[in-house]
Amino acid sequence: MPCGSGLWAAWTDMGNKGILNAFGAYLLWGLVPIYWKFLKHVPAIQLIGHRIVWSFLLLAAFLLVTRKWRELGVLASDRKIIGIYVVAALLCGFNWFIYVWAVNAGFIVEASLGYFITPLFSVLLGVVFLRERLRLLQSLSVGLAGAGVIYLAFAVGRPPWIALGLAFTFGLYGLAKKKAPLSSTYGLTIESGILFLPGLLFLVCQDWIGQGAFLHTGLRSDVLMAGAGLITTVPLVLFTSAAQQIPLTTVGLMQYITPTCQLLLGVLVYGEAFSRTQALGFGFVWAALAVFCTEALLSNSRGTHGGHGKKVRVVRA
Repeated sequence: MPCGSGLWAAWTDMGNKGILNAFGAYLLWGLVPIYWKFLKHVPAIQLIGHRIVWSFLLLAAFLLVTRKWRELGVLASDRKIIGIYVVAALLCGFNWFIYVWAVNAGFIVEASLGYFITPLFSVLLGVVFLRERLRLLQSLSVGLAGAGVIYLAFAVGRPPWIALGLAFTFGLYGLAKKKAPLSSTYGLTIESGILFLPGLLFLVCQDWIGQGAFLHTGLRSDVLMAGAGLITTVPLVLFTSAAQQIPLTTVGLMQYITPTCQLLLGVLVYGEAFSRTQALGFGFVWAALAVFCTEALLSNSRGTHGGHGKKVRVVRA
């Protein structure tokens, strides 16, 4: 079968290191709500500030140690490149804020829905902005996901704004990154660098007016806030390594580890409601993903690929 043979080929031909790296990245992203729950006493906007500041400092230190800072400086002098990463940085910042707020406000289940529908939303963006053509089963999967979202909107009495916000911002972020010519390490360094001064200034102002959490809420909180840089960069490094070691089809199928972990955490650990109504709405989305993954595997086995976007030379760190 295509699925089994594809995974077996990835395992035997490229080794299990890539699969382990991908699994580690997606598992860490799936379990990250636990981390943010330990900081639920800190306002979400401050947590995003710390995530930006500590991520940039960690990435900058890495580039200094590896002596690649000067090369990044040359690349960052291109206004076109900077323009792309300004857009990406803003979308990433909004996505982080929505997610952290949702976790600590008790909406982990709805946040997981956002990441279940993100791949399908990305396909739709490819049609709208990149003029990619949907094959029949791809159209069916997007339609099923749309039906699930519409059903939840009517059944619950409101659209799933958190899920839609996460899918919208992350989908557009992916679209912006598709046009970006730099590697993940360089790209994230520039993105966090763009947001670094505003983030640092905000945190300083919060401390100045007596509302800052850092150094005022205990040593454990301080360590966790500073550790936001690690939980941001470590999964990214694992993911980047995995993408270079195993087929993208395998990477894509494994990405659903993340929202599955989030859903289980929300329901089983933090006691969030998961009614029959929600289960039916999620069922539409899961059916859509089943069709989408099956189509991707069949298409890959036939050697057909959708989309005709221009290839972009990637400068790797």
